[in-house]
Amino acid sequence: MKVKIESTRIVKPVYEGIAPSISNHIPLSVFDRVTYDTHVAVIYAYRPPTPSNTTIEIGLQRALSKYREFAGRLGENAKGDCVIFLNDKGVRFVEASLHGKLDRLMPLKPSPVLLTLHPRLSGVDELLQVQLTRFSCGSLVVGFTTHHLVADGHSTSNFLVAWGKVCRGLDMSPLPLHDRTIFQPRKPPSFEFEHRGVEYKIKSPIKYLPGKFDYLLDDIVMHKAHFTEEFLSKLKAKASQSNGANNDKPYSTFESLARGVGALETSQIRISVNGRMRLNPRVPNEYFGNLVLWAFPRARVKELLREPLPYAAKLIHDAIAKVNNNYFRSFIDFATQKVDKEDLEPTVESYDSVLCPNLEVDSWLRFPFYDFDFGGGSPYMFLPSYSPTEGMLFLLPSFLGDGSIDAFVALFHDTLASFEQICYSLD
Repeated sequence: MKVKIESTRIVKPVYEGIAPSISNHIPLSVFDRVTYDTHVAVIYAYRPPTPSNTTIEIGLQRALSKYREFAGRLGENAKGDCVIFLNDKGVRFVEASLHGKLDRLMPLKPSPVLLTLHPRLSGVDELLQVQLTRFSCGSLVVGFTTHHLVADGHSTSNFLVAWGKVCRGLDMSPLPLHDRTIFQPRKPPSFEFEHRGVEYKIKSPIKYLPGKFDYLLDDIVMHKAHFTEEFLSKLKAKASQSNGANNDKPYSTFESLARGVGALETSQIRISVNGRMRLNPRVPNEYFGNLVLWAFPRARVKELLREPLPYAAKLIHDAIAKVNNNYFRSFIDFATQKVDKEDLEPTVESYDSVLCPNLEVDSWLRFPFYDFDFGGGSPYMFLPSYSPTEGMLFLLPSFLGDGSIDAFVALFHDTLASFEQICYSLD
């Protein structure tokens, strides 16, 4: 699949009325500082008719006027703290073309081909990048990258919906909330939970060496598993049997799709938990930035193999439930008071290519990605880009729109057959 780059340029915000100052900056919050320091790429595909590139670009310029962080740059203030400079230096906007039909050329699961449908992820200053690839059949693929320190998936999806609204001539309401200083420590602070070794760790004197796991990359494949609504209902019912907590409340779809590792080790899952719904008072959904911590259910693998499905589901359910308002408040106190004093660093590591025996799960089931409409209708397909990190799993609502979901999982090629055999088992 040969993609031809037609043009590349920087697109800046366009304001109604007087433009704001470009000399301001905003600090990263404690939740920004603990997350991944990397770009994340997502792919959308649209069938014709689609609006022109000019319409999409003008909409982007107007959307950036309300989401200025994406048009800024990361840097340090006079104290050496990482901040976002609201300097309106702009985002990268790429126009590309491809000769062929979308249905024949577009891969239905993450593959290296997808890397040609969005700008590169490393070595870039822009905090948001967009690539519009036009197929000769009239279809459009939108590949974009955003820097995770600027926004989490919830905030990014809000931006995309707003961008689409502008292209359709609608207001961007509700507007984003930008105040990242709202997460203040309590007086006195209270460290109710252990955060060392969880979100933060002592800085290692051994620096990461690029290429540490490169020899394993050829053995990792990204597999797409499709789960119908009927299967999910049966799975949730099975997982919820004798859950020991609230028998009339079944476990969620996410909690019911756990993976076991066939080794006599302790396995751990990193699960994102959105703090907007956990903090009290609740943080509005329009908050723009990162507001995620993680649950870490763990167990001996032999126990997971020996016990029935409800055992594993309950471990996950209980671990997520513990990441509540008290936990978030404890983290805010700890991150504000202890991290710099003890010279700690986040435990997230975006450069590992092998997580085994552990697993990381990102659930995008509640993000309104299919509301990203430029004016020609909802996207025909949405999927993460190619990211061969063994043990990484993404859960997305299926583009079929029938309540089914798709799971994108990276695993070693030698274990693919076993995974395909057991992932649909209800035993």
